[in-house]
Amino acid sequence: MIKNEKKRVLFLILLCCVIYCVSYLTRHNYAAALAEIMQDLHFTKEHGSYAMTGMFITYGVGQLVSGWLGDKVHPRYVIFGGMLATSLCNLMMGFLSDIGSMTVVWCINGLAQAMLWPPLVRVMAENLNDNDYRKASLWVSIAASFGSIGVYLMVPSCIALSGWRTSFFVPATIGVLVAFFWLFSEKNCEMQQKQHVVKMENAGESSISIGRIIMISGLIPIMGAIILQGMLRDGITTWMPTYITESFNLGTSASILTTVILPIFSIISISAASWLQSKVKSDLTASTLLFGLACISGVVLYFFGNIGAGIAVVCMTLITGCMHGINMLLISRLPAFFAKYGRVSTISGVLNTFTYIGSAASAYGFAAVSQKLGWNFTIGTWVIIALFGAICCGCSIRHWGKFIKQED
Repeated sequence: MIKNEKKRVLFLILLCCVIYCVSYLTRHNYAAALAEIMQDLHFTKEHGSYAMTGMFITYGVGQLVSGWLGDKVHPRYVIFGGMLATSLCNLMMGFLSDIGSMTVVWCINGLAQAMLWPPLVRVMAENLNDNDYRKASLWVSIAASFGSIGVYLMVPSCIALSGWRTSFFVPATIGVLVAFFWLFSEKNCEMQQKQHVVKMENAGESSISIGRIIMISGLIPIMGAIILQGMLRDGITTWMPTYITESFNLGTSASILTTVILPIFSIISISAASWLQSKVKSDLTASTLLFGLACISGVVLYFFGNIGAGIAVVCMTLITGCMHGINMLLISRLPAFFAKYGRVSTISGVLNTFTYIGSAASAYGFAAVSQKLGWNFTIGTWVIIALFGAICCGCSIRHWGKFIKQED
């Protein structure tokens, strides 16, 4: 047990950042290597999307189970099991060449990945005060971006040096080491008496059903917005290397490497979203504005993206950056408001499920649309998605504001 409070908080935040960073290494490497895998194993875009779509579906469904489990079982063990399982899946992927087998293993990886985020939110909510929780949610979101940067630097390096299979072996090794580091370190960072558990027990409201909680908080339109941000964030991230390769005739390694700008800019975007929220004093208002900026960026991409790869990359970067900011505001921060109900992990799992409903739809949908109707039509759908996201968030501002005032 770390007795110095400041050191305890900093070390816990560091642990959470490490776990979430490595989760991105073991989750997004397939998407980053997809263009090379398709060329090497002679898959079409639709065939290559099967594993991504399946992973998004199992990840989303797994969030519901993991969210419930994270409120019932000590999150330390849930996270340890999830990290070991995802490492094993990555190890197996490095030996496979059949799209059917790869899809099955990557779907299992989705279930393993689902065991990480909801329990992690519970760890932060129970062991940090409100101010430290806000800091932790910001830094964990930034850590995810560093994980993505690692993926988009590691994968092209592995392809250039020894082939795409190594891009699964390396994260598998890192994942095993981090799993055991977490298991033996997290217990030293826990509060002796977990503040949100005490708050929940004093309130006596843990018996309220999850459906009732969703209704009184006005989460339904917010869930719609979360689906839409998942579509744009993961859909563009998944298919940007392929878009760059097909539209500007760059090699796959170069196309993958251009994608590293997405997570680099997302760090700035997440920080900007936190700053914007502090100015407008509302997560939903800030999310509405970010969806609006994404919509404008999509319009610019639609009309001017074919001029050069630079303009296309900048516009895609702005869109995904806005989505990362929205993800931090809606996925990382909102669940903490449900601590009095003892449902932090459950709500986190539910909200993240809707993110990956959007992700699953975009992984296959954008591939199919771009293949049949072209990339320009696909970009037009991104503009519409961002517009509807702004509407969903805008319609939720008043209801959510009333809910959090009641919580205070």
